[in-house]
Amino acid sequence: MTFLELFFIAIALSMDAFAVSICAGLTMPSAIIKRSLIVGLYFGVFQAIMPFIGYMAASLFADYIIEYDHWVAFALLSFLGARMIYGSFKKNEAPTGELSVGPKIMLPLAIATSIDALAVGVSFTFLQVSIMPAILLIGATTFIISVAGVKIGNVFGVKYKSKAELAGGIILILIGVNILIGHLSL
Repeated sequence: MTFLELFFIAIALSMDAFAVSICAGLTMPSAIIKRSLIVGLYFGVFQAIMPFIGYMAASLFADYIIEYDHWVAFALLSFLGARMIYGSFKKNEAPTGELSVGPKIMLPLAIATSIDALAVGVSFTFLQVSIMPAILLIGATTFIISVAGVKIGNVFGVKYKSKAELAGGIILILIGVNILIGHLSL
């Protein structure tokens, strides 16, 4: 997998965190820089941890399904992409009240927005992706995008949330199709 493909995966995976960050930014009238860094750290760290967990778990059974690995990667990425596209069409409401950036709120949000990354980590096993550079890129990309999302939400509101999810979903599906075509044409 090329660096560019990994970068696009990192961007696609960060779209859920970006959408939540935008919503968080809507509710943060004060201390925006400190709070945006906290939000970015939560999302970035969990987006890095989850693919590693998926990668390690899949490593245990990779030998058993290696001849079907491209289909597994395609199915996982397509499913996640379709889910993101579907989510982009749901009606979004602006949150009310100021979002706490404490662990009680941020931990569940970070886990919820990084579940997709767990499945991507599974597909990384089958694609023989070097996991450390991949998770560092995913974590750093998500951190930057989340910090930007808080600022954007603070300035622009939820106007672009669904467009970001739609773009992320399309990117994941296209990467899945590219993987499948690459393996079937060998």
